[in-house]
Amino acid sequence: MPYFSLVFWVVLIIVFIVAEALTVQLTAIWFAAGALAAFVVALINPDAYLIQILVFVAVSAITLAITRPLAKKLTSKTIQPTNADRYIGKEVLVTEEINNRRSTGAVQASGVIWTARSIDDIIIPPEAVVVVERIDGVKLMVRTK
Repeated sequence: MPYFSLVFWVVLIIVFIVAEALTVQLTAIWFAAGALAAFVVALINPDAYLIQILVFVAVSAITLAITRPLAKKLTSKTIQPTNADRYIGKEVLVTEEINNRRSTGAVQASGVIWTARSIDDIIIPPEAVVVVERIDGVKLMVRTK
C-alpha cells in the first residue's frame, strides 16, 4: 500500500498536464507543479499522506500566486483604443449622399473624409449633420440627429 501515494500523484500530474494541454489557458499547470512536489515527498516518505497533501496545496498556491499575474498579462487580449474612437458620439458633416443600397456616402470628421453608412438604412443628403454611432472597419456608422 505504500506505493498508492506514488501512483496517485503520478496520475494527478498526468491529469493536470493533459488538462493544461487541452485548455491552453494556463489553468492547471500550477496544480501539476504541486502534484510533482507531492510526488517527491511521497518518494521520500510514502506514508506521510497529510504532508503530501499540504505540500501539494502549498506549492500549487505559491506557483499560482507567483506566476498568475504574468500569465494573465501574457494571455489577456486587450483592445487597443485608437484615435478614431474619438469620433463616436460626435456630430459630423455629410459630404457625399449616404445611400446604403448604392454603397455610397462620406462624411467629414475633424478635417478627415470617412466612408459612411446609415445605421437607419435611410438616404442622407449632402450637407446634413449626422451623429457617429460606431466604427465598422473603415466606415463610420451614422444616424440622423
